Amino acid sequence: MRVAFTLNGRPVEVEGQGDERLLDLLRRHFRLTGTKEGCGEGECGACTVLMDGAAVLSCLTPLVQLDGRELFTVEGLEATTRGSQFLERFAAGGGTQCGACTPGIVLSAARYLSETPVVDRNGIRRALAGNICRCTGYEAIVKAIEAEGGRKDRVQLALHPSDPELTEERES
Repeated sequence: MRVAFTLNGRPVEVEGQGDERLLDLLRRHFRLTGTKEGCGEGECGACTVLMDGAAVLSCLTPLVQLDGRELFTVEGLEATTRGSQFLERFAAGGGTQCGACTPGIVLSAARYLSETPVVDRNGIRRALAGNICRCTGYEAIVKAIEAEGGRKDRVQLALHPSDPELTEERES
């Protein structure tokens, strides 16, 4: 089957089996290896990407569901100025350890920060629900996101990655 969708703000087409996992497609076909496989069962959140602005588990998302959709990965976040700065601040604030969970956590956090004018610890914890980190104990992650929420230049994503605001930032 052939599907067309938007990946990190760019239109793409791919051919494959309808039940091929988005996770495998991203890593093998597009060489976007930031999205990680943790459990392969939708329990850990390491493979989280944004689809039409919503967090989805790429290990459970088949190719057949991608047609006409807008996908955004950690590489798309890194390609934006504010996204790249957020990733640097997140790491500097101790939000990362081994890195296996980081892509899913930072995408969930970026979505939360983009949707929420006033950031609080409970909201951060709700936004990260489903993302398992086996290294940090979450406190450093929550603090890093909380610090980002207090910044005037904090990360902001268009909920639909092809939105002109995101495209303009990527091109500048």
